[in-house]
Amino acid sequence: MYELLERNLKEKVSEIEWQTRVDLAACYRLVADFGWDDLIYTHISARIEGTEHFLINAFGVAFDEVTASNLVKIDIDGNVLDGGEFEINPAGFTIHSAIHQVRHDAQCVMHLHTNSTIAVASQKQGLLPLSQYSMFSMASMSYHDYEGLAVNPDEKKRLQQNLGTNNHLLLRNHGGLTLGATIGDAFMRMYDLNRACEIQLMLQAAGQDTISIPQAIVDNIFAQAKIVHTGSTGGQKSWPAMIRKAYRLDPSFAT
Repeated sequence: MYELLERNLKEKVSEIEWQTRVDLAACYRLVADFGWDDLIYTHISARIEGTEHFLINAFGVAFDEVTASNLVKIDIDGNVLDGGEFEINPAGFTIHSAIHQVRHDAQCVMHLHTNSTIAVASQKQGLLPLSQYSMFSMASMSYHDYEGLAVNPDEKKRLQQNLGTNNHLLLRNHGGLTLGATIGDAFMRMYDLNRACEIQLMLQAAGQDTISIPQAIVDNIFAQAKIVHTGSTGGQKSWPAMIRKAYRLDPSFAT
């Protein structure tokens, strides 16, 4: 009764869908390896190019168990489209569906409950300009107030309004969220956001005076990042290396 149901979809889906499945499964495995997962909770969703269908984790599957084939294909309302073997957490998809509805530029939405993002999201001032990592996030940052568990459909509109055109969202008392035109972009943004929050908490714990980065530099960092990272997030450069890391950790994600 505790065995994970297995299936293999490689020969049953398009090449585009399969590649998306492999990349998304790798992302889940990497999140687990970095220690960012939260048992079976939180989600990373990805749109299948050329469709309005999305992939997300099956409810009850740990992040280090996710494979390309056990990801679940759903529509924007969370209806399962590829069979009834698995189910999703409909309440958990409220946040993802809200963002996918309005941000058609984003293939991937990543929502995590890391200790550091929850802690900084719970501070009145939020993320502060204290490190280079914070610069990458603050250049495109929004906040959304806590409304309890994300089960109220009315919250979707407020999520959409709060996010706007930004690519980073700190959900007060809850966690962090990033999105990107590719899975690698969303991953890299979460990496930067989590590091920024970790560093802020370390500096605050040290109890020493900190040096804030001037606002002019904050305002200009997005243009600088494009030059340094060769792209808006660095995902284009870092993601192939992360895929290689996922294969070294456990190649079963790509099955």
